[in-house]
Amino acid sequence: MQRIAIYPGTFDPITYGHIDIIKKSLKIVDKLIVATTDTSEKDYLFSVDERIEILKKSLFNDLKFNKNKIKIVSFDDLTVKLCRKFKATIIVRGLRAVSDFEYEFQLAGMNKKLDKKIETIFLMSEIENEIISSKFIKEIAHLKGDLKKFVSKSVIKAIDEKLK
Repeated sequence: MQRIAIYPGTFDPITYGHIDIIKKSLKIVDKLIVATTDTSEKDYLFSVDERIEILKKSLFNDLKFNKNKIKIVSFDDLTVKLCRKFKATIIVRGLRAVSDFEYEFQLAGMNKKLDKKIETIFLMSEIENEIISSKFIKEIAHLKGDLKKFVSKSVIKAIDEKLK
């Protein structure tokens, strides 16, 4: 049986921290669904469609990930429903710092209550990428800072075009 996982997030934009989590996930699952959403509580730089394109360009063009192992989708429903749709039994969540843990722990507990067959696993990005967040990327971009250490070429290009 294939091990399928969902890695949900906003990815606005995708960073090297997210990419670390994707790399680590691919070591333990056969297929990874990278799922982007646009909950109403966030202020987005990119639309869902733009984020899907950026994800594809970043993962498949810039970083040469295997297209057979990763599927990129958008969703606007419960993550456990997305898991059922793709027959995924794992939700992948990234942890950067202790401050992430409480929210992620509660979220994992709620997802477990919604569907006992789905497990949440927590992965940490490499130390040099732990501090990176999409929020900081957007702030650095607005202030015309150098993003090369934080995101791929396709992300930089998309941000430059968006902020012109």
